[in-house]
Amino acid sequence: MDGSTYEFGTPMGRERKTNDHDVTLRGRKQLDITGVKQVDSFDSEEFLLETVQGYLSVRGENLHMKNLNVEQGNVSIEGKIHDLIYVDQNQQGKSKGLFGKLFK
Repeated sequence: MDGSTYEFGTPMGRERKTNDHDVTLRGRKQLDITGVKQVDSFDSEEFLLETVQGYLSVRGENLHMKNLNVEQGNVSIEGKIHDLIYVDQNQQGKSKGLFGKLFK
């Protein structure tokens, strides 16, 4: 048995690898993400996901969830993907400052 078959928070003799997080984008149409802790919010234009390596915002058009496996932390999203942005809480002040400088 490998660590990917365990439920979150249930090490069962082994600790789960906390940094297993991959993003696979196919043709800007299909996005597969591993290492997802939870889906915070979503609509047809934006998904906000909490991953093991921070919050990930996925923006686009006609987005919908094709697959969700909470136990394994896998999410599949289909639609036209415009951008993927990691939002780190400790970096928000810096990014606002940068945007503030750009849009004066």
